[in-house]
Amino acid sequence: MRRWAACVAFTALWWWAAVRLLLAPDAGALEGAVAAGGWGLSVLPVHCLPKARADGALAAGRWRRAWRAAREPGAE
Repeated sequence: MRRWAACVAFTALWWWAAVRLLLAPDAGALEGAVAAGGWGLSVLPVHCLPKARADGALAAGRWRRAWRAAREPGAE
């Protein structure tokens, strides 16, 4: 229950900052920092796995081998 309360509180704080930035002529650095911080947290990859365990993961060096193959004579 505490986790949900914290999520709701932080969401309300972010929306307050975003709306204030859009509508209030005296909005400043505090609102900007809260809005930018909330957006930055939203782009964090929170569901991560090591690359070797991820479904569809590409092998290390795959792009390097592709570039080398493309530069070899006779390759199309």
